[in-house]
Amino acid sequence: MSEQLTPRQIVHELNRFIIGQDEAKKAVAIALRNRYRRSRVDESLRDEIIPKNILMIGPTGVGKTEIARRLAKLVNAPFIKVEATKFTEVGYVGRDVESIIRDLAENAVRMVRKEHEERVLPRARVLAEEQLSELLAHPKKKSAGNPLDFLLGKQKEQQASTEETTELARKKEEIRQQLLRGEIEENELELEVEEEAPTLEVGGSSISLGDMMGNMMPRKTRMRHVKVREARKILTDQEAAKLIDNDAVQEEAIHRTEQNGIVFIDEIDKIAGNKAGNGPDVSREGVQRDILPIVEGCTVTTKYGPVKTDFMLFIAAGAFHVSKVSDLIPELQGRFPVHVQLQSLSRDDFRQILTVPENALTKQYRALLEVDKVLLKFDDSAIDALAEAACNANENAEDIGARRLHAIFEQLLEDVSFNAGDESMPPFELVIDRKYVEEHLRNENKPMDIRKYIL
Repeated sequence: MSEQLTPRQIVHELNRFIIGQDEAKKAVAIALRNRYRRSRVDESLRDEIIPKNILMIGPTGVGKTEIARRLAKLVNAPFIKVEATKFTEVGYVGRDVESIIRDLAENAVRMVRKEHEERVLPRARVLAEEQLSELLAHPKKKSAGNPLDFLLGKQKEQQASTEETTELARKKEEIRQQLLRGEIEENELELEVEEEAPTLEVGGSSISLGDMMGNMMPRKTRMRHVKVREARKILTDQEAAKLIDNDAVQEEAIHRTEQNGIVFIDEIDKIAGNKAGNGPDVSREGVQRDILPIVEGCTVTTKYGPVKTDFMLFIAAGAFHVSKVSDLIPELQGRFPVHVQLQSLSRDDFRQILTVPENALTKQYRALLEVDKVLLKFDDSAIDALAEAACNANENAEDIGARRLHAIFEQLLEDVSFNAGDESMPPFELVIDRKYVEEHLRNENKPMDIRKYIL
């Protein structure tokens, strides 16, 4: 299992997507391994061991969010990223901090439900094919009779004769074979689709109006004209939903949220400092005090039941350019005992970002333009020039880290991206070298002229 990865293996996996920041990778790898170690200790001691939350300090665009997101994906843990600035103190208009845990539980339920549906998918496909062949062989017709006659026994449903049953079975088998061969994918049929009952959300709990009525009211349905390929997907989803146990899904999701949940709180430096102030910043310290109980450990009511936050891993991040870590309230500082410093990206880091990761921008743009028969090839001299341009741009303007590369690539390939896509255009190879980069990035690749600052 991925949860049993050693810290070295976790760092190795993170290195596939993130360049540098070894200190931060080591910290999150240890935190993740400690979670597995905790699950193996004696139960009497397990409840005493709490996660050691992490505070990442570093400029934007150096990989803080990416480290947390890749970590959660690596172990298939419920994950949520929030900005601390989106929340307000109780009593102010805005989102309350408990919505973080409700959203995390929602993500966990969605994740677990998808896993359960994948397990029953083969069976759901068989049932969907059966239902589809039935609909195509014998389309449902709305009864013209009075439904009260059926209830009172005055009118009975007509029974098919043996010959009709045999003919229907033969026709169904013929259609089933056509479905298997994919011969009637474009045919249309009328499909009855159930509509979900409306819900009300009260205090974080969702209440279905259908449940309030004791399911006395019939399900509302509507007819849709769809092609066979779309009908198959709709019916497969419906059958999969019937096969899974929703109570088991919710129970497992709550357990995963409590034991494996990872909450990434970004921009935490923006709610630090300026204890006395007017205007919208007046509730900064109040937001910290509201976040504190969740990080310390409390129980939050969600529509899936109560969720305890005691054993979740919280990772906070901020640039701390204006404020300092010491500007956070002491209680909150104490709940983030592990501090890691992330460094600004150098020219060498940019070179590696362009070539090493599995999702490097050079590979992304090569794949994108290959769709329009443009075969990009990046020369080593072009990689060096792009790294220099990104580094110079970050030094001369705002340092936005690796995000600077997105702006540079859009500027570099703007003409090619605009002109590509003509059906009559033959495939051609475009070699990008230093000369090409310098011609298309004249403004980005200039070192700053500091003479204008000399008195």
